[in-house]
This record gives sequence, C-alpha cells and structure tokens, in this order.
Amino acid sequence: MCTAAVYKTRDFYFGRNLDLEYSYTETVTVTPRNYPFRFRSAGEMKTHYAMIGMAFVQDGYPLYYDATNEKGLSMAGLAFWNNAYYFPVTDGKDNIASFELIPWILGQCASVQEARPLLDRLNIANIAFSEGMPPSDLHWMLSDREESLVIESTREGLKIYENPVGVLTNNPPFDYHRINLSNYMTLSTEPAENFFAPSVPMDRYSKGLAAMGLPGDLSSASRFVKAAFTCANSISGEGESESVSQFFHILASVEQQRGLVHLGGDKYEITIYSSCCNTDKGIYYYTTYENSRINAVDMYAEDLDSDALVSYELRTGQDIRFENR
Repeated sequence: MCTAAVYKTRDFYFGRNLDLEYSYTETVTVTPRNYPFRFRSAGEMKTHYAMIGMAFVQDGYPLYYDATNEKGLSMAGLAFWNNAYYFPVTDGKDNIASFELIPWILGQCASVQEARPLLDRLNIANIAFSEGMPPSDLHWMLSDREESLVIESTREGLKIYENPVGVLTNNPPFDYHRINLSNYMTLSTEPAENFFAPSVPMDRYSKGLAAMGLPGDLSSASRFVKAAFTCANSISGEGESESVSQFFHILASVEQQRGLVHLGGDKYEITIYSSCCNTDKGIYYYTTYENSRINAVDMYAEDLDSDALVSYELRTGQDIRFENR
C-alpha cells in the first residue's frame, strides 16, 4: 500500500511513501534527455525531458515508481489491486504498457495541461515487461504546481479524475475517496466548540479535540483522509529545509511500522522509503525504513544531455550521530 501527496510553499514538492513487504533494490535514477525509451507499441522516444525519481532498473530500463521531469511535472504509480484492468492493444489508440506510462508522459509533457490530450488517446495495454514480470495493478497521480489528476484504468475504461486534494492512496477507486472525505468535513484544527449541547457545560480537557474522529489506522481509506487533513492544514516556513522537513512529517503521519500489517509468515508491510522531490529545483530527497536521515540527489548535477542512466543506491543503514564520542 502507498500514499502520495503534494505540498506547496515557495517551491512545489511531490512525494510518496512506498509501503511493501520487500524491496526490489530500487535506486534514485536520473534519466537524461538522450536515453532512448523504446515503447512496446508506440515506437521510440529518442529525446525527451530529463527526469529523476525512484526506479527499479531492469535490463537497462528504469521502471519508475515515481518521478519528476525537468519542467516540474511529477507522477507516481500506486497499488490498485483487483481494480486495475489493462486492455488489449487497440487500433486508433496510443497503446502504452503500465510500466511505460510514467516515462511516456513525463518524457513529452511539461504540465498537466499538456498531458490532457495524450490521456484522451491513451489505452493502458495489457503488456508485461517480461515473462517473469507481469503488469502490476496500479493507478497514478499526475501533478504540477497548478493541478493534479488521478488516472485509473478499470473494466469500465480509462477514468481521469480531477484531484483538488493532492493526495492518493490505494483501493477503493478515487471517486470513493472523494465522497468519503465528506464524512470528515466537521473536523478542525481550532479549539473544539460545544455544538453537542450548548446548554451543558463541557470542558476542553485536551488539545486537538476538534479533530476527534480523524482516522489513525493503516487502511488506504483512512490514510487518504489522514494525509488529506494533514496536507490541507500543514504550515511551514518557505525555505527549503523547513519545507522538506515538513513534507516528510506529512508522510510520517501515514507511514507503516513493521509488525502492524501482517501478511503471513514473517512478512510485514512497512514503509520501504519516503520521497520528496522539489519539482522546481530537481532535487530528490528520500528516507528509508532503517535510515531516517534525509538524503538527496540533484538532477542538475548530472549530465542531462547524456544517453546513459545514472543510479544511486539507497542508503538503508541508520545514520546516528553521537554527541559525546
């Protein structure tokens, strides 16, 4: 399960938690402008916008979980088990495999607005990366600093949702999450007021009472509400350090700890990594489950006119600073 979110201060930030029971040895990967993307049914993209994100590089191909291009357009794929449905290759459509969708859009679009005509022609095709790697059940959030969309391919067809919340989790489909938010519209960050029985004296015995009922469990529906409330009410300074720190606090509000989601045997779902990309500066920050220090890779420190991928292994060991030795 996963959570993706956006956050805006002076700059615009896009990131996510990846929640799984295992790692694919993913890396922070920069794809420069001249790396050739060869799509299974849509030809070759020899030149494109450079991008940075988290990817599992297989056979020299970056399978992006989330990425941001040099224009600031960002996209993440999140688990959408048993709801995702990919169609056969269809004449008259742009047939794109699920693992190709992030580079196909980020490679040629500078904004959500530019992506809309592509989505009108899109067919997410039922094409596997390889015999041992079938398509993953996914839906996607596509965002820039002005707007966000959710992309879902189900048996009913391709659905594109406006996403003013700027948050995405997993099942159920996005339209459920939007309706479900209405159940929490009375929550507030302000001191609680007695609407229950104004004639009956009631003490505010604790801070935060007006947010009573805000979900705290790890289900995707609850994480959507918690992340949406946190993002909508989050406040930080405008500087880079304050903004990045606040974004990781937002993601931490819905992270998963080992032992709380048991998947059988010795398997437990955890937050493998959390990411935060400054989409204006092209800096990709991340933490991992065992390393809470914020690490960063700057896309613009690489040769973006190259044709070779650049990947950085994740720092997964905890980095503890001793004050007295």
